[in-house]
Amino acid sequence: MSVVKIFPRAEEPPQVLSADPAAEVPASTAGRSVGTQAAAGSPPASEPYVLDRAFHAMLARFTGGISPVALSLAWLDWSAHLAAAPQRQMEISRNVVRDAGRFLEAAAHAMTRKPWSVIEPQERDRRFTDRQWEAAPFNLLAQAFLLTERWWHDAATGVRGVSHANEAIVEFSMRQMLDMLAPSNFAATNPQVLEKAFQSGGENFVFGWQNWCSDLMRLLSLSKPAGEDQFVVGKTLAATPGKVVYRNDLIELIQYHPTTAQVRPEPVLIVPAWIMKYYILDLSPQNSLVEYLTGQGFTVFAISWRNPNAEDRDLAFDDYRKLGVMAALDMIGRILPGERIHALGYCLGGTLLSIAAAAMARDGDSRLGTITLLAAQTDFTEAGELTLFINESQVAFLEDMMWQRGYLDTAQMAGAFALLRSNDLIWSRLSRDYLMGEAAAPNDLMAWNADATRLPYRMHSEYLRKLFLDNDLAAGRYRVEGRGVSLSDIHTPMFVVGTLADHVAPWRSVHKIHYQVDADVTFLLTSGGHNAGIVAPPAESWHSYQIKTKAADAPYVGPEEWLKLAPQVEGSWWPEWTQWLAARSGAPRDPPSMGAGDVDGLPDAPGDYVHT
Repeated sequence: MSVVKIFPRAEEPPQVLSADPAAEVPASTAGRSVGTQAAAGSPPASEPYVLDRAFHAMLARFTGGISPVALSLAWLDWSAHLAAAPQRQMEISRNVVRDAGRFLEAAAHAMTRKPWSVIEPQERDRRFTDRQWEAAPFNLLAQAFLLTERWWHDAATGVRGVSHANEAIVEFSMRQMLDMLAPSNFAATNPQVLEKAFQSGGENFVFGWQNWCSDLMRLLSLSKPAGEDQFVVGKTLAATPGKVVYRNDLIELIQYHPTTAQVRPEPVLIVPAWIMKYYILDLSPQNSLVEYLTGQGFTVFAISWRNPNAEDRDLAFDDYRKLGVMAALDMIGRILPGERIHALGYCLGGTLLSIAAAAMARDGDSRLGTITLLAAQTDFTEAGELTLFINESQVAFLEDMMWQRGYLDTAQMAGAFALLRSNDLIWSRLSRDYLMGEAAAPNDLMAWNADATRLPYRMHSEYLRKLFLDNDLAAGRYRVEGRGVSLSDIHTPMFVVGTLADHVAPWRSVHKIHYQVDADVTFLLTSGGHNAGIVAPPAESWHSYQIKTKAADAPYVGPEEWLKLAPQVEGSWWPEWTQWLAARSGAPRDPPSMGAGDVDGLPDAPGDYVHT
């Protein structure tokens, strides 16, 4: 890879152990890619049990990356304990008889009593809310399905002796199978589809067939989804004017042009997750947090991660800290010497920023003026349904799959996230696109979501094991450069955002930062999910949030009590955050120069790495 300009780092990474305990490989050094000892796509010959790992990698292609052993053990745990629990079996049987009786009684009056229901859908289940589902026989189908769904949930949970992790796997996998059989997924049992077919003379099926063929052709040709051609990175997305002022083998650092006559002296550094491209916070201009920040008088920098390939298989998690966060801080220090920095980390970028901040606090590095975490976890004991895919068997299976390729493929990540919200992201979409013939209009968030990145084998293995599986950071076992780090060393004021409907970083998990750091924490809970809750421009009036500040020496308040105490505010959380930043910033002054002198040869924003 051609590197136009590389600024030296203060220190080189030490030798660290590979994710595979039987092999030790050197970490990356500045100015060259890591993992060059292996050819692209070829795993190192020194790896142990090559045939076993190759077999697991082949098997993963047929299982979607899910470990069949982990799944089988979970079902064995549940079924064996249920078989040894006759009283629980009797209770489950009574529930069947009870629900069947209620259903038959209500069904007898289905034609004369409208609407009627034995069971209501869950709050976020929108499949049966339209009026067409109130008419017979579709109301019977919906009610029968919801009762079956509830019965299986009751049967899969509450069996004494089953581990919580295995119980969750059984419940989740059964829910996925039932969701496939929902009456809303079939034309003959979906009244909305039948009504559309009657009104259009069956035209919806023609359009649905066209949508299916179009999606198939795009899948085979690896082209963008229909309608997303209007969202072009650098033109309609990631279009905030700026300049790449630094580049190394892992990041480009973008400095954005000021849009106000004067700016706050303290710059803002954005550390995005590297699972997706950085411009989630710089979407179309009306949805761009970066543009909003520059309009509020802040100098903004953002890290753009390079998309790794097979040659980067040995990039370590700590390389992302050194070549990412620390390299960016060093460069900003050259542009704005002596100024404290407002650091923002989103999702996995927030976890990385927390680790970097803890290490900086340990070492007496006081360059951070404030820390903002957006939907970022630092304790992974309650990390939502993503933990269903994280146990020893599953991690080993994923490692073997990544080991062969050198990275985790984008399709694997997209599939895992889609399963977490299969009703919204899979089955409802298929029903709308192929049965109703109504392809959803694309938007900037959908275009960003389709622009995924790969994850290097070693980095992702270390992340899964050290953080998700072993929870080393929360337990005080995480080590940076051979020495332990603790979040309790952080005394920098923090602004932490959780989202109410987050399926990736549940807000109660994010809330745990309150008892991990020794700092003033302003916690904000906003409406929406992991992405839509963060992208909340002030022009969108339907947003709301709750906010409350805890001083470093104040008593801890748990999440349920916090919900009752925190006041409710209508509107976007962005103005609340920028006011918080402004209160911890100096008086405005003239904007700084772009870069630290020589930036010849480096591109304008959004740079080159975003296109890799």
